[in-house]
Amino acid sequence: MTTKTIFSCAKCDAQFPKWSGRCLSCGAWGTLAEESAPAKNSKTVEPVKFDSRKLRDFQDVTTEQFERLKTNIPELDQIFGGGIVKGSLTLLGGEPGIGKSTLVLQILKEIKGGADTPLLYVSGEESAGQIKIRIDRLGYSPTNLKFLGETSAEEIVAAIRTMKPQLAIIDSIQTIHSDEIAAESGNVAQIRACTAKLMEVAKNTNVPLIIIGHVTKDGEVAGPKTLEHLVDVVLYLEGDRFHDFRILRGSKNRFGSTNEIGVFQMTEAGLKEVVDPGKAFLAETTRNYPGSALTCFIDGTRPFLAEVQALVTPTIFGFPQRKTSGYDLNRLQMISAVLFKRANINLNAQDIHLNIVGGLKLNDPSIDMAVAAAIVSALKNKPIPKDTIIFGELGLGGETRPIANIEKRISEAEKMGFSKIICPRIKIQKKSTAEIVVVESLAEMLSKQ
Repeated sequence: MTTKTIFSCAKCDAQFPKWSGRCLSCGAWGTLAEESAPAKNSKTVEPVKFDSRKLRDFQDVTTEQFERLKTNIPELDQIFGGGIVKGSLTLLGGEPGIGKSTLVLQILKEIKGGADTPLLYVSGEESAGQIKIRIDRLGYSPTNLKFLGETSAEEIVAAIRTMKPQLAIIDSIQTIHSDEIAAESGNVAQIRACTAKLMEVAKNTNVPLIIIGHVTKDGEVAGPKTLEHLVDVVLYLEGDRFHDFRILRGSKNRFGSTNEIGVFQMTEAGLKEVVDPGKAFLAETTRNYPGSALTCFIDGTRPFLAEVQALVTPTIFGFPQRKTSGYDLNRLQMISAVLFKRANINLNAQDIHLNIVGGLKLNDPSIDMAVAAAIVSALKNKPIPKDTIIFGELGLGGETRPIANIEKRISEAEKMGFSKIICPRIKIQKKSTAEIVVVESLAEMLSKQ
C-alpha cells in the first residue's frame, strides 16, 4: 500500500497536494515540507451514549456577579464594563508604536500591587532595562512589579500558577511559543496554542491576563484576528502616530457592552484621558474661513464634534481629481455627483481635496451634509458661520435622510455653544435652546446655511 503524502507550510500550516516554491495561503517562500498524510481510520466507531444528567434547565441557572479588578482609569473601566473581570483573558491589539505597552504599564501603575498581590509583566520583545526606561518616563515607582523575560508558554504558565499575580501582562503574543507545536513563533498554530494555554491558566487561577497583539495595516494572517474567538475581551487601540489622540475601542466583551470607547491623548508622560471627548477633535481656531464645516458624529454611544475641511481648485489635468484624508473616496465621489445633478453645482472642472481635522477616519453617512456644505463653501469662497453645525445623510435623489441618535447630537451641539443646527426632519421631545433649521433637500440646505 502506497503512503500518501501532503505538503504543509511551516508558517501557516496550510496543506497542499503538490509542492510549490511559495505558499499560496500566506505567501511565504520555501516553507512547504513533505509530510505523511494521516491514515483514515477504517475501524468501526461505536456510537457515544449521552448522559442526560449533563443537561441543565435554565430555570435552575442563576446569574452571578463577576468579581472585577478596578484599573482606576475611568475611561478604561467604562470600556471593560466596570473593571477587569478576574480570570478573564483580554486581547489588546493595535499597530506597532501606537501605545499599547504604555497603556498596560499605566494600568499596572494605577492598580499598585502589594506584598500579597504582586503584578507580573512578561515580555519576549524587550529587556528589563528597556521596560524600566518606559516606567521611569511614566513616573511609575513599582514596589512589587515582577519582570519575566520569557518566550516559552509552558514557563509563563508555570510562573503564573506559582505567583498568582493580581494582574499579568503578556507582551506580545507573537513572540510566545509552545514546545508542543512544531512551528516558529508568530505562526497561526503557535498563537492559537499559546492563547489556549493562557486562557486555561487564567480560568484555573482566577488571574486576569492581558495579552498584547500587533496588527499590521494590511492584516497579516498571524495577527490577533485569529484569536478573537478564543479570548473574553478584545480591545483595539487606534489612531495616527503623527497625531496625539488615541481611541480605545472594544470589539468584543463577554462581560459588558461593546458600544463604549475611550479617548486618550498621547503625552510625554503617557496616555492621558480626554476630559471632554465631545470636542476633542474640533480644531481650535478663531478664524472663520471658506471650506470649513462643523459636524457631529457618533462613535459607540458618545457624540463627537469634528471639522470637515474642503478645498476646491480648477483642475490642471483633463480629469478632475478627488483626494481625501480621513474620509471614504467613493462617498466623496457620490456626494460630488449629487451636488452636480440635484443642486446644479458644476464640479466637472474642479479638483476637490477633503480633510477630516485631527487625524480621524470617518465613514459615517451622518456627515454627508457637512461634506457637501464644505465643498460648496470652498467653491463659492463663502465661509459658513462658526456658530452653525450641520449633520445628516444625503440620498441620491438629493433628499436629506434622518439619522440615529439625533437628540444626542443636538444636546452636544447646545453644550458646545452652537446657536444654529441644520439637520434633516426630526421629532424632538424637548425644546432646544438653539435654532433648529430642518431641511428636506440638498438645495434647501445650501440656501439656508
